[in-house]
Amino acid sequence: MAAATRKRRAPDSLAGSGNKKRRRYKFGSIYEYEKLEALGEGTYGVVVKARHLPSGDTVAVKWIRSPDLRAVVREAGCLAACRGNPSVVQIRDVASDEATGDLFLVTELVPGPCLLDRLTRRFSERETRSLMRQLLCGVAGIHAAGAVHRDVKPENVLVGPGGALKICDFGMATPIRPPYTEERVGSLWYRSPEQLMGSWCYGPGVDVWAVGCVMVELLTGEPLFAHVDTEDDMLMDVLHLRHEIDSEGLKAFKCLPEVSPDAGDLQCGLLCFQEDERLTAAEALRHKWFVQDQETRDPCSL
Repeated sequence: MAAATRKRRAPDSLAGSGNKKRRRYKFGSIYEYEKLEALGEGTYGVVVKARHLPSGDTVAVKWIRSPDLRAVVREAGCLAACRGNPSVVQIRDVASDEATGDLFLVTELVPGPCLLDRLTRRFSERETRSLMRQLLCGVAGIHAAGAVHRDVKPENVLVGPGGALKICDFGMATPIRPPYTEERVGSLWYRSPEQLMGSWCYGPGVDVWAVGCVMVELLTGEPLFAHVDTEDDMLMDVLHLRHEIDSEGLKAFKCLPEVSPDAGDLQCGLLCFQEDERLTAAEALRHKWFVQDQETRDPCSL
């Protein structure tokens, strides 16, 4: 019988304390990664820049707080299903610290800020079209892979070199298998009408609604529902917006600068109150607002 050896400490304290229960899944080792610097916090964990010691590659590592194995596998599975989508951050590994039970998601490192950090001004309609095409491309790919993100917002969209967008933070993502049991999912300002009304059987349309909210934010520089603090107030505002869109169309968005009729048509289609009448992400990508402008078309396999 081989002599027992003491577990070495993770480089620069990348490993943390946690549940010591043994796991039956085969993960990579966190001891292959060296922490370089903190990047920020995601929905359920701290994200750091790290170096993969065997290859020398620089990656992003998300330490999952109080790891729930099912939740980690679900997040990793949704990311893995989106491999090859140019508008979704790419997963590389799921690593663990066998001594503590802590889990870590390893993804590509996108060297740039999040979209929220870029929202210091209004974007032109042409700029917005380019960003929206990429964002919808990512969301359509997530849905085609059989998943729903459930937390699309500017903070969860990274801006890489050349303005390439990458959707990240799949902490709330799940396979499309309603009903869902979580009472509250997603950030309030981007939460869909069906979620606000307590439905547990919503579909991919929740992401499309959130993308519609982001479109308004790109064109105005401000969140559509920035003044809302409670779910009740949010639902009242959404119901009011439904009435305004039904009666006035694009004029319902009084905060918007002047945009083309095609942009307005897409905006209303993304923020349609009824989920079954709302555009899908794939349908939105085929909208004439995008088709008319071939010069700014971004690479997209969808």
